[in-house]
Amino acid sequence: MRITSTTFAHQGRIPERCAFGIADPDEHLRLGPNRNPQLSWSGIPAAARSLVLTCIDPDVPSSLDNFNKEGTTIATDLPRVDFVHWIMVDIPTRDGSLDEGACADGIVPHGKDDPAGPPGSRQGINDYTNFMAGDPDMAGDYYGYEGPCPPWNDERLHHYHFTLYAVDLDKTPVAGRFTAAEALAAIEGHVVGAATLIGTYTLNPDLAR
Repeated sequence: MRITSTTFAHQGRIPERCAFGIADPDEHLRLGPNRNPQLSWSGIPAAARSLVLTCIDPDVPSSLDNFNKEGTTIATDLPRVDFVHWIMVDIPTRDGSLDEGACADGIVPHGKDDPAGPPGSRQGINDYTNFMAGDPDMAGDYYGYEGPCPPWNDERLHHYHFTLYAVDLDKTPVAGRFTAAEALAAIEGHVVGAATLIGTYTLNPDLAR
């Protein structure tokens, strides 16, 4: 089982056109084009009856005390937590692909309600839902893909894990406003194959050189 992308190489940099935040020389960051990357998958196990896709950044600071704060940095050794950028379930099991920008193209204030995806697939809410909750101009349910936007003062390079799970379920037993955690719990014990593609991204100019 394999997952690849023409947008970026494994362990390569995700381009700005696929990011939620991009570097700005005056303000450190500004909103980006936020296009989902191109993805292709093949070698799906015969026992699979549907596919589940996640994109998770495990390098997010566990404390927001110095988050994007002028005159400070976020140390590399600060404990980190996961941040979900994408969860999609019920993807057909045939070898397939998603075009760049097919599921997300631009930032929608308050979140996308019903993002596009492969026939029959469903997408849950990502962690921008909680992150934007305190901003009245942006708060809402963020379904589908939202791209990278790591702190511009973070000393750690962020890694984005696009993981495709092959499961022996016709449909993942989650409904409505579901999260990646709920979907992953629902497929536990039903995974018959998995593959991961990792991309990197930073807004720290010292790391981007």
